[in-house]
Amino acid sequence: MKENSHLEFRQQVTSAFLKTVSAFANGEGGKIVFGRAADGSISPPDSPEQAKLSIEKSIRDSISPQPDYSLSVTDRGRTVTLTVSPGEQKPYFYRVKAYKRNDTATVETDRLELGRLVLEGQGLCFDELKAESGDLRFTVLEAAMRKSPGITALTDDVLKSAGLILPEQGFSRAAEILSDSNRYPGIAAVRFGDTENIIRKRLTAEHRSVISEISEITDLFQTFYVYDEISGTVRNRVESIPVDAFREALANAVINRTWDVPQEITVSMYDDRVEITSPGGLPPYLSEEQFLRGWISMPRSRILADILRLTGMTGSPGTGIRKIRSLYRKSERQPVLEAMPDSVRVTLPVMGRAVMTEDERSVCSALSRSEPRSTKEISGMLPFGRSKTIDLLKRLVERKIAAAEGSGRGRKYRLR
Repeated sequence: MKENSHLEFRQQVTSAFLKTVSAFANGEGGKIVFGRAADGSISPPDSPEQAKLSIEKSIRDSISPQPDYSLSVTDRGRTVTLTVSPGEQKPYFYRVKAYKRNDTATVETDRLELGRLVLEGQGLCFDELKAESGDLRFTVLEAAMRKSPGITALTDDVLKSAGLILPEQGFSRAAEILSDSNRYPGIAAVRFGDTENIIRKRLTAEHRSVISEISEITDLFQTFYVYDEISGTVRNRVESIPVDAFREALANAVINRTWDVPQEITVSMYDDRVEITSPGGLPPYLSEEQFLRGWISMPRSRILADILRLTGMTGSPGTGIRKIRSLYRKSERQPVLEAMPDSVRVTLPVMGRAVMTEDERSVCSALSRSEPRSTKEISGMLPFGRSKTIDLLKRLVERKIAAAEGSGRGRKYRLR
């Protein structure tokens, strides 16, 4: 058993553990085991019951608001485990400071993170806050909304019902983001040639309605991945990457990005794939496993999600990833989802067979989707040496056919 982002060991009950209580309550929860050293060895407290009383008193006197937690005596009475639940009244402070977990460390939140905790504690999204500007125009939004049944004009009543005008506050941040002109970062797209040193086309859509930005980048995408194929007298439209999959991925990047950082969504276009990267990482209520399985039922920007659904740019909340995968159901090459600490990436490959050499296929046959394997294990299953195995694995990772986990001697590989 080792320490991780949800588990911490403490040999003694000192005030230092209270920072971690704040961090667990502000995050996904976790456990602190008292009487266990960092190396996992046990050094029991003199009196587990007295330790429990001391822990309770320290939390009661020092953490505000009071978190939800429980205490139990474990390891046959030799250690005390404090289990802290994810809080609903964030942020949780220890000595007027809020903390978070960073791998196995507990660190103070910065102003940006603290602001997000405040919003989360209030049950609000960024796009539900009051706008900074009161002079907004909605020419693009009105044209898009007229496509919705029953909407012929963008009246104040429509704006209010859509959450774009807040009661007694005026416009919301969502209204700003959807307005004809705004200050928010947009979408930067690049079409690369044979290498990333060759740029065929560059386009940045910014400071205008996200509806315009999504449309403009989608038009650029279609110039490279949609073409007509003539067979005899018949002209067929071919989408090497489904347009609906691209639009869905891009709209979802807009909905689930963080808007409080001055960073663009990036769209990188290659001959064999398109990568859409949105800033901000996963929202705190969504695990990486849930994201990879497509369980995004609560968008980061609720108002934007509703508007883009009404305008036909995306489907119902929680269906985006499943829709993308359904569009690829007949393709051997499948979309790839990646969740990183500060960003989320969706890779849409050109549809068709994943062309591989016989050696690459041999390596793939030695890989598992669920059980990561070391280079030594993989090499032992193949007819060639370790060096060649490593080169092939690197190539498969670059092509996003395989995934690498860990680093150094602990590095392991699996099929995507």
